[in-house]
Amino acid sequence: MRANRLAAARGFSPREVSIAVLAAGLGALGIAYFAEYALHMIPCPLCYIERWPYRIIVVLGLVAAFAPPRFARVLLGLAMVAMLGDVVIAFVHVGAEQHWWKSPLPECNIAPAGFGAMPLRPSASCDDPVYLIPGLPISFATMDLIYALTVAVGIGTYLRVNRWRA
Repeated sequence: MRANRLAAARGFSPREVSIAVLAAGLGALGIAYFAEYALHMIPCPLCYIERWPYRIIVVLGLVAAFAPPRFARVLLGLAMVAMLGDVVIAFVHVGAEQHWWKSPLPECNIAPAGFGAMPLRPSASCDDPVYLIPGLPISFATMDLIYALTVAVGIGTYLRVNRWRA
């Protein structure tokens, strides 16, 4: 069974994987923006930070799709590192939601603005989980953790299986 998966992974070109990485980043950002602007969910400061690795992989995936194969592999490796960075950020966010620790961002740990002090951008609390799917007890941050880890492992698997292919 493992041999079948490895054989299947060998069939993808760096360009195809780059486009998949681009699509993964656009999909994640699309869901985040849809939740924010269409569903009117207010993200916390950590949520905004969690979007940056996806922006990075969108750019890396786009450049890698048109780059020579060897350079595309380097860009895909950087995309994997960006996703591992998001795994760390999402893990910190999940920990703050579960009250394992306080958020490292000071704006997550301050009291809400008092009367007459309106923030420039409304923000939710970092330790208050937001659930996208009613009835499913998996927060947005947990979904991001799972998704980012899946994307990172997918890219890493491709790079490992195809390490000798140009």
